[in-house]
Amino acid sequence: MNLRDNLPLREKLAAEYVLGTLKGGARRRFEGWMHNDAALRRTTSEWQQRLAPLAEFSAAQKPRAQVWRGIERRLNLTPPARFWQFWRNESLLFWRALGLASTAIAALLIVVLAGRTLEAPTINYVATLTDEKSQGAMLLTADSAHHELDARLLAGVAVADDKTLQLWAVPAKGAPRSLGIVADNHSAKLTLPAYAIGGDVALIAVTLEPKGGSRDPNGAPSGPIVYKGNWVKLM
Repeated sequence: MNLRDNLPLREKLAAEYVLGTLKGGARRRFEGWMHNDAALRRTTSEWQQRLAPLAEFSAAQKPRAQVWRGIERRLNLTPPARFWQFWRNESLLFWRALGLASTAIAALLIVVLAGRTLEAPTINYVATLTDEKSQGAMLLTADSAHHELDARLLAGVAVADDKTLQLWAVPAKGAPRSLGIVADNHSAKLTLPAYAIGGDVALIAVTLEPKGGSRDPNGAPSGPIVYKGNWVKLM
């Protein structure tokens, strides 16, 4: 395989390597290519910088009470008093049953968590917006299937209380199109319009506006651009 001259394939493999979806022999081969290819290492590092902020959106999921009740029902577990009476018997049968129950619970939890994952939004666009010093300042993720846009200011970035961050899709030609404001200057869940990810979008920008958003009568930005970046399509 001539990987050196196949730029789309290099990008694809680097992204999959960072995401962890490149596994087994393919992953080992890619690591071997990186060892002898500085440009490929740089491409992989760039994908790491783009995708690493996604970890900030990962949060612990606590199973709902009905999930545990469903597990107990499927395993025919007895009420607590009788269960602990059985515990005191310390029989070999009990320990075998407990081992089987633990295995079954683990299997059920995998099914439950997999179901929750399937219900979660599908992030297929991501943009890391940087400031004038090329430092990451804001992470955008988009789910085009459900028309959802999530904006989050990265840690350590401060905005004055009398100002508002406003997002814009800047086309190659024509006026910027507002995507909404980050009302609390920390994070926002917005509706994703089709024009936000259109083929003519040359830049995603954030301007610093007066409290509440731009006051330009024509709906154009009235403040300076503080962050900018481009969408990366993940799938």
